[in-house]
Amino acid sequence: EGELDLRLSRMIKDAFFEGQIKYRFVSGDLSAFLRYRYYGYKRVYEFSVFDTVEFEDLEDFDNDFERVRGYLGFITWPFDQHHRTFLLAQVDRLSTSKEELRFTANRTNTFVRFGFQRGTPNDSRSNAIVGNTRARVDRLFTAHRKIGPGQMGFTTALTYGFDFLGGDFDYLSLRIEALKRVDVGPRMFVVGRLRAGSFLFKEEIRDDVVAPFVGDRFAVPRNELFKLGGRENLKGVDNDIRGTELALTTVEWFIPWFESDARRFLGLTWNSVHWVLYAGLGTAGFDKDVYADWDRYFPDFGGGLEASFQLKDYTFFLSAVVAGSSRNDIEDVEAHFSIKSYH
Repeated sequence: EGELDLRLSRMIKDAFFEGQIKYRFVSGDLSAFLRYRYYGYKRVYEFSVFDTVEFEDLEDFDNDFERVRGYLGFITWPFDQHHRTFLLAQVDRLSTSKEELRFTANRTNTFVRFGFQRGTPNDSRSNAIVGNTRARVDRLFTAHRKIGPGQMGFTTALTYGFDFLGGDFDYLSLRIEALKRVDVGPRMFVVGRLRAGSFLFKEEIRDDVVAPFVGDRFAVPRNELFKLGGRENLKGVDNDIRGTELALTTVEWFIPWFESDARRFLGLTWNSVHWVLYAGLGTAGFDKDVYADWDRYFPDFGGGLEASFQLKDYTFFLSAVVAGSSRNDIEDVEAHFSIKSYH
């Protein structure tokens, strides 16, 4: 899988105008954003419109898609360099070609979100919890460049989806994420991550759904459900496992091959190379009993690398991992690869 993330922006006095297009090769997912951001003395205001289309995995050999288009208003209150709060109001219009999701298709999700963050101001994965989840920069590993030695980060958000003012859903959800970097010796370090989410309230609108998707029993949009697997969560678990309850933890142990002296290899200038040992554990489901049932947890292990290199005026970041779950009923091994460039 490859991803093109093209952003064109211009600053005019205190206002920031930006257009963004994200396209994922192979899967064909496409997202487009237009945003206006105003930098005030004490607050940052943003207004965005967007349109996203996501297709099934290539190996499924079908053209089913999910589409979300809408607009949002976003306000940030920075207290100081390490503490800030957020307020988001968003309207999503949902449509899909999937037969099993027709019950929630052609409906509108209106919601507000209030969030708080300590540390990690530039970590896009944590910022997605409180802001726009679709516009983030996807990362395979926790970006240690954003978390200095011994530092930590904490992000939490409360989301209320309401079924008035044109909305069709009714739910209340809580999300948290905590990050901590621990240095092991003079060069190696470990980044631990804890992520959890729970729907404190969700309306059950029918009880006759067993398959193919149990989540269609509730008045909750599918894109708001928590994902257990995938590139950003448990890397050896398929990203089709979702739920209204989530708990997972990951540990990434970075072992540097070199990081301070640039080296020439394959005609490129390499700035750093880190070997990464990875482990994770997590569970997801539609009832709170999932937390106490150890048979429903997924242990996850793997290894990979993260490197950066220069090519003319461009800096590239390369990440790769191979991981799999040790559960007896999970036999697949997932391989993820990511390369991003900046000018």
